[in-house]
Amino acid sequence: MVRGWLRQAVGGLPRQFWFLWTGTLINRLGAFVVLFLSIYLTGDRHFTQSQAGIVLGLYGVGGAIGTMTGGVLADRWGRRPTMLTAQFGAAALMLTLGFAETYAQIAVVTLLLGCFSEGVRPAFSAMMVDVVPEHDRVRAYSLNYWAINLGFALAAVAAGLAAQVDYLLLFVVDAGTTLLTAIITAVFLAETRPVRANSPGHARSAGGMGTALKDRVFLVYLLLTLASVLVILQHASTLPIAMLADGFSAATYGLVIAVNGVLIVLGQLFVPRFIAGRDSSRVLALAVLIIGVGFGLVAIAEAPWMYALTVVIWTLGEMLQSPSNATTVAALSPPALRGRYQGLNSLTWSIGTALAPVLGGLILQKGGDVVLWAGCFGLCALAAAGQLLAGPARARRAEQQRVAEARAALVAAGS
Repeated sequence: MVRGWLRQAVGGLPRQFWFLWTGTLINRLGAFVVLFLSIYLTGDRHFTQSQAGIVLGLYGVGGAIGTMTGGVLADRWGRRPTMLTAQFGAAALMLTLGFAETYAQIAVVTLLLGCFSEGVRPAFSAMMVDVVPEHDRVRAYSLNYWAINLGFALAAVAAGLAAQVDYLLLFVVDAGTTLLTAIITAVFLAETRPVRANSPGHARSAGGMGTALKDRVFLVYLLLTLASVLVILQHASTLPIAMLADGFSAATYGLVIAVNGVLIVLGQLFVPRFIAGRDSSRVLALAVLIIGVGFGLVAIAEAPWMYALTVVIWTLGEMLQSPSNATTVAALSPPALRGRYQGLNSLTWSIGTALAPVLGGLILQKGGDVVLWAGCFGLCALAAAGQLLAGPARARRAEQQRVAEARAALVAAGS
């Protein structure tokens, strides 16, 4: 029975997907620096909290630039060369950051590191769409999400141990795993960018970023995604503040938030079977509503176990949302513009990362706990309704895309 489930969960996926998956796991296992950058800057370099905040903000700005640039390059230049450039560049910059001395040096290198580290994401995601058939994408994205969270959980523990020895070790190991991922890309991954052709199936693919920015169906989807992102990212900004205000320690918050990673590692591989064959708009609506319920219940949490229960609830929604979001973006992306569409999707998270702590902090300060957490539920409820209302238009667009790709394949085979 277990063997049958395992075969159903991981069997039949393309060889190139597993190289991508391996690269993800290795890279995440060594993803130390961003996790501990604020502690490194304030504790080891003795910068102020505001100075550290500016540096972290520069990483976010670099990430936004990197995702957009990486998306364009993935379509114009190719997935593989874009990934290699970003990965080798990130490895070199990671090591450079470890040896940077002055605040100005650290700020500039961090900005560039954000560009290169995040610049790989659109090309990576586009390559995964290229190599994984549509009917297997939910499984593939669930497996990749599982690898991300397993690597993150282990990296958090390992980073804490490495920091006790020497902070430089964080940068060296992170650079080393990024370099190893680049080697996997260079040795085992082949280029997958679809060849442009002068055929009716590719007519829609003509154009550049302007074409993607005029796609109203896709932009509406990104706005709905941003709403849920703004809520999910409260777990790293206002949730710890709320717990500390209730008299709980940072260690208690760490244990509570660890429930998120543990639950994903234990349960994510069961998600594809649960959502297989279901309407994606309904799955997304259910997911964001569950996320809203989880964060909304923080308003009445008074004990660590109650906070942990809220984490369990919104994590279940996150587990449903992640693969469904990835497959939806893939279904709406024309082959020749997949990099750009993936870049815009990544930009949504970059924007959310910048706005979530600011908006959450203002609401918490001006309105208090109840207003913040009730607002999170309300925003998610609106996003859930939006997913249901926008679902039919997305389904029609996805079907048109499938037909166009099938016609293009027939034309290519005939020529």
